[in-house]
Amino acid sequence: MNTPSKSLPPIPPPTTTTSPIEEADQAPSNLIQRFEKRIWHYNSSGNVAKRWLLEIISWIISAFCMAAIIGVLIVFKDKAPPRWLGLTINTYIAVLSKIASAALLLPISEALGQLKWSWFQREPKKLWDFEIFDNASRGPWGAILLLIRTKGRSLAALGAAVTLFSLALDPFFQQVVDFPDRWVCTGISSIPKVVRYAPDYGREIRGGYKQFNTSLPDQDFQAVTDKFFYNNGTQPMSFGNGTRPEIPISCPTSNCTWDPYESLGICSKCVEIPQLLTFGCLTTQVDWVANLTGFGTEHQYPNGTVCGHFLNASSTSPLLMSGYTIHPLNSSAGTAKAEEALLMRALPLITNPDKRELFGGSIEFKNIRNPITDVLIVSAKDGLDSVYRNETPIVHECMLTWCVKTIQSSYYWANYEENVTKVVINETAGPSPWQVNIFKVQGVSAVDQHYTQNVSLRVHDRGGPNYGVSNDTVYRTANIFEDMFPSFLTRPKSFFEPMLRNKFYQKGPMQRSLKNNPWIAPANVSRHMENLATALTNTMRSSSSNEMVHGKAYNKEVYVAVRWQWLTLPLSLLLLSAVFLVATIIQSAREEEVGVWKTSAIATLLYGLPDDLQNKITSTKSAKTPRDKAKELRVKILPKTGWRASGYPLTPNTPRNLSTPKTSLTRPPRMGPPPQPFRNQPPPGWI
Repeated sequence: MNTPSKSLPPIPPPTTTTSPIEEADQAPSNLIQRFEKRIWHYNSSGNVAKRWLLEIISWIISAFCMAAIIGVLIVFKDKAPPRWLGLTINTYIAVLSKIASAALLLPISEALGQLKWSWFQREPKKLWDFEIFDNASRGPWGAILLLIRTKGRSLAALGAAVTLFSLALDPFFQQVVDFPDRWVCTGISSIPKVVRYAPDYGREIRGGYKQFNTSLPDQDFQAVTDKFFYNNGTQPMSFGNGTRPEIPISCPTSNCTWDPYESLGICSKCVEIPQLLTFGCLTTQVDWVANLTGFGTEHQYPNGTVCGHFLNASSTSPLLMSGYTIHPLNSSAGTAKAEEALLMRALPLITNPDKRELFGGSIEFKNIRNPITDVLIVSAKDGLDSVYRNETPIVHECMLTWCVKTIQSSYYWANYEENVTKVVINETAGPSPWQVNIFKVQGVSAVDQHYTQNVSLRVHDRGGPNYGVSNDTVYRTANIFEDMFPSFLTRPKSFFEPMLRNKFYQKGPMQRSLKNNPWIAPANVSRHMENLATALTNTMRSSSSNEMVHGKAYNKEVYVAVRWQWLTLPLSLLLLSAVFLVATIIQSAREEEVGVWKTSAIATLLYGLPDDLQNKITSTKSAKTPRDKAKELRVKILPKTGWRASGYPLTPNTPRNLSTPKTSLTRPPRMGPPPQPFRNQPPPGWI
């Protein structure tokens, strides 16, 4: 029986819904997306090297930056610091070290992130470990916690240690280079020396006829010796923060040096010979009192009784060197009161004007040839009172002679210093160079003196310059010292001022008071004679007879000093990071079940999404990478139900538990109450 058929409602056309992920697949990709896609394909490649290509490149960049720093340090070590476009080498190192540090941390961080997945793959671990590993891949605090958690016994501990020590990379790189000062030769300096001293004495003309005044002393020497005869000598002249050199040096900078050089000079020697004198009270000729006149060799001096220390006390003509009169003296040559004291006496061992030798011309320096002067200097030990107490005076024999000095000179910040390292003196024996003829002209005594020897000194046995002076120069120089030697310092009474008696010329000796007497204690006679010799040497070197010795002039320059030990930490971390990265790559290659997810947070979130959504994100059929799809997918976390994906109406409120049975698509579900979702269950993939 046919029943009337009922009309069925029209079947609506099929509708298709496009998820945000599918929409993302259809959207055109930009450059960044193409780059990320390339990286994703490398990460999902079966080639181990491609999976870690970005980390390997990053490590190579770090190594290249460190190599660039080392290369620059090698090139500019001990050189002036460079400036590239206004940048200093410190800026260059700072930039490269920053790049090296950042590039070094990337593979360490990614390797730590990968070891996080391996840590949970083997056996169940505490959930807290996940956060520790995640923090360790992000900074030093997590690295410290990871070291404590693993007790330094895992591969991840090595990466955590490298992360911690990498904090010191920048300070260590900055300590590698330093910029100290050094002196660099930038010019030529000069200093004078003398080989032959030949001053120009000029000539005198009278009545159209040339007359040579050979008795005129060396005026340059005279100006110097007067300061030493009657005072403490020449004083240093202030020059800026230092003292002006006494010789004409040329130093264009503040630091000049010269190699050792030789120069003609004058040298001194002094020795104490207290055993030379004998104390006594004798009646003998008195030739030293202040009021005596005469040429110094006359025999009209009065006799008197004196007490003191004598030279040749046992001879027929003893000489009082320090003492006092007992009785007043009264004669045509002069008068003296009782107790007039002789405080100091300078006795040349070659007398003037007859050039007679006493003690053979010298006592302690008989081997010295051509001395300028050789004199005994006797002074009271402690002033006037020591004379009246009959204390033994201080006795020096001092000598000045021509010599050749080997000098080491330097000039630094306006202070000139020189050190005499060697002295050469003529010690060969020879006859007396003096020839004297005493005669009378119209009843007046006259002396004709001649110095017959030129002074010649050789430093080297074979060759080398011949240092010295002419006989005329020696004569004029020796005449200067006749002003002071012989001389006496006397004091009539304690309330009188001591008077110096010297310059025994034909018209009689001169007397003068001295403010500073350099010849009597506590003055150091030996040092005074040494300073006199140095001053005379400087006078010769400042004369027209000099010639210049060239040296070096230095300026301060900043240079690059490399302290290689500070590269120990950066290079060690570079090596350890390579070991750590290679070990992580090998371990991840052996674990087939664990993907190369590294520090990706998407991998963590992915396990909390439904299976179909996971499949869509990780599908290899799509042109988009999971990262691209994740950019388009919007999710929301519901505190009581978990993740919910936007645009997926069938997305369950809570992630499906692995224990929930799947319903078959071909078989209708069993009748009964719908299954209730499990609350607070772990997402798929977690045990």
